[in-house]
Amino acid sequence: MKKSLLTVASGLAVASVLAACSGDDTSNEGSSEGSSGTQEITFWAPFSGADGPNMEQIVNEFNDSQDEVAVDFQIVPQSEYYTTLDLSLSGQQEGADVMIMHGDQIMTYANQNIIKNLDDIVGDQISQDNYHPTAWEGAEVDGSIYGVPLDIHPLMFYYNKDLFEAAGLDPEAPPTNREEFLEAAIATTNGEGQYGFAVPTLWPQQFIFPTVVYQNGGELITDDGEVQYDSPEAVEALEFLHSLIYEHEVSPADIQQDGELTLFLQGNSAMHMNGPWMMNQFEESGMNYGVAPVPQLGTEQQAVFANSHNFVIPETVQDDAKIEAITTFLNYVDENGMAWAESGQAPASKAVYESDEFNEMKQQPEVAKQFEYVQFSPNVENWGPVSDPLFSAVNEVLLNQSEPQEALEQAAQDAQASLQ
Repeated sequence: MKKSLLTVASGLAVASVLAACSGDDTSNEGSSEGSSGTQEITFWAPFSGADGPNMEQIVNEFNDSQDEVAVDFQIVPQSEYYTTLDLSLSGQQEGADVMIMHGDQIMTYANQNIIKNLDDIVGDQISQDNYHPTAWEGAEVDGSIYGVPLDIHPLMFYYNKDLFEAAGLDPEAPPTNREEFLEAAIATTNGEGQYGFAVPTLWPQQFIFPTVVYQNGGELITDDGEVQYDSPEAVEALEFLHSLIYEHEVSPADIQQDGELTLFLQGNSAMHMNGPWMMNQFEESGMNYGVAPVPQLGTEQQAVFANSHNFVIPETVQDDAKIEAITTFLNYVDENGMAWAESGQAPASKAVYESDEFNEMKQQPEVAKQFEYVQFSPNVENWGPVSDPLFSAVNEVLLNQSEPQEALEQAAQDAQASLQ
């Protein structure tokens, strides 16, 4: 889940995809049926981290459960995923029948008619009621469904219980708002290399800064395409993050990529914000950590920025038997997704997140608690490039190289020009 996953394909790759979509490519139109009559489907995902074996387990169990459909699961490295996906969709190499796509990528591919509109499938072969309502928002474009949700992965709050206890704080009562967060940050900063919170200047600010903006009641881009990077709510959010470093001094300055994570793992930072995909690393570290929903650091409402994983089908897949096989597999994942939860994620399937087994887990129920107030990326194509000016500005301000207002004004101008 590094920023490379949030950046869409290059213009050249998209152009090649469009060329392919306007041609007569019928490579996936025939039925792929094995000699035994088993329908074969190829499934691609970018799960090259610790979560890969969890999805592989689900696929293997599905294949063992019946003999009508065989899923060939292929992991494409995260850093190469969307480039590889574009090459396949443009016909330059053999592709998949079903694939994972992040929610912030779906509009770009849907608007170019590269992935299939699933309105006829969802409701007929797949029940929308089986999933959390918020999950479908990450797969919708102009009221139509283009993906079947696997999970929602919002920003999470982690904290070192030992450092809390040493500072006289209740290790079972993490902060829930800005005041409590500041109190905890001040209490766990000792002036000897231990900090309450390490403010990242790069990733995962792509989740942290938008969270505070939305908690302030703001938005990044309006539904009619007006960039709001320099709104009062956004400026206040950046001023707050800046103050943690230079006013309250509860964070070191000039943190480079992953520096905040290193400090947390070393026990030199008491609080940390990152995604649920971090669970395995924290478990393996042996640290005594707690996990909770992100505190309301903003001034108006509870909110948290999130992305999602969704199953999508390329437009080139036309064979009815293959589509039926895909939906058979997706319905199985809906009912049997506990292995995905074991990776630290919270599946969007009610059969999983409402189960007793799920709610007895340490982290996963805390992830699901945030489903109700999740905020996804703005409804625009190419969110990666459009957001680049914003996070460059955030980086400059947190390095004390620019003032929040002027940096965000320039970012808004650059992003607006990009949209136009």
